[in-house]
Amino acid sequence: MPTSDIKFIDQESIEDKRILLRVDFDVSQKLDSSIADDYRITQNLPTMKYLLSKHNRLICVAKRGRPTGRDPKLSLKIVAERLQTYLPDNPIIFIDDFQSPEGQEMLKNQKTNEIILLENIRYYPEEKRNDLELAKKLASLADVYVNDAFAVCHRAHSSVVAVAELLPSYGGLLLKKEIEMIGNAIKNPQKPVVTILGGAKISTKINLINKLLEIADYLIIGGGLANTFLAAEGYEIGKSIYEYDEKENARRLLFMATQKNTSIVLPSDVVVGKPDDKIVCGITKKIENVQRDDQILDIGPETQAKFGAIIAKAKTIIWNGPVGYFENACYRNGTDFIYYSITHNDGAVSIVGGGDTLAAISKKEYLDKITHISTGGGAMLEYIEKGTLPGIEALRK
Repeated sequence: MPTSDIKFIDQESIEDKRILLRVDFDVSQKLDSSIADDYRITQNLPTMKYLLSKHNRLICVAKRGRPTGRDPKLSLKIVAERLQTYLPDNPIIFIDDFQSPEGQEMLKNQKTNEIILLENIRYYPEEKRNDLELAKKLASLADVYVNDAFAVCHRAHSSVVAVAELLPSYGGLLLKKEIEMIGNAIKNPQKPVVTILGGAKISTKINLINKLLEIADYLIIGGGLANTFLAAEGYEIGKSIYEYDEKENARRLLFMATQKNTSIVLPSDVVVGKPDDKIVCGITKKIENVQRDDQILDIGPETQAKFGAIIAKAKTIIWNGPVGYFENACYRNGTDFIYYSITHNDGAVSIVGGGDTLAAISKKEYLDKITHISTGGGAMLEYIEKGTLPGIEALRK
């Protein structure tokens, strides 16, 4: 879809305004309550700095997790503290409830160099309903709306869609980058195109796989997703995660791939073991030797070699989803191998995205070797599948 009908902040003169800025600060926490990875925060900084350089006052709106009510474990307070370290010259004012008299007073007294961060917008149940009244309250705080949160653009929520229709609205620098990078990879890809899908469920990815069969030369499948395909081909997968009701869909997709000249590549050997055992790691088995009591938790070395050879000759690579139970170090070898295979292909445009994928690679070396790391998981997949998203459509004039 063309982006020429969306106005981006670097194409317009936006100065001395109050800006309602939709950002993506959906960070995960460690057990000690500190931030596990602040990649999503840092990706919004270029837009924030650009708008601040034009003497605008920023009111940031974001969500964390999926709270039901006011869950203190999902507060954005820790984000305000981390944001302050990145923007030391701009006091970060955290507002617990922007609708309260205290919150309204703080908003009214905002100075030009201060950044206001509103508490988790998902604390308000109206947000998920794309409620117009909540959108009006948010719109009343500002002169202009800017969306820089690609990761939530697949959600028709108040702070993403409804509010964009109430104010002059623009896309931020990160949103522009995401749309252009992913758009080019699916509309004008250099071939061969290699797509890698992991994760657990096929049911949520059927339409996506249909789309990928149109553009990909190779579709590499791992993780729980692969188990459903293997079961569809008649292999025993034991106690492994898979979707029994989706076997027929998997068979149909395998057949469709032959019609489209796309190779669906599945594991030929796997690592089986116990997911919670971090002392005794699993054992490798050929896929035809998996027993009824086994649980598949990673791809094996033969599969790594097969996947690696395909990735090495790719010119365009799209990766979403780990190929094993990476949370246990025993079963992250396959996902690590995929990552290093991608980063060592210097001739390919590579796009990597998805919450679990980002978590799996966040502390890795060679991150600069990846062309584009998308902040979106579901948004990235839906954008590939549909060519647009509700949050993007809301910005079209």
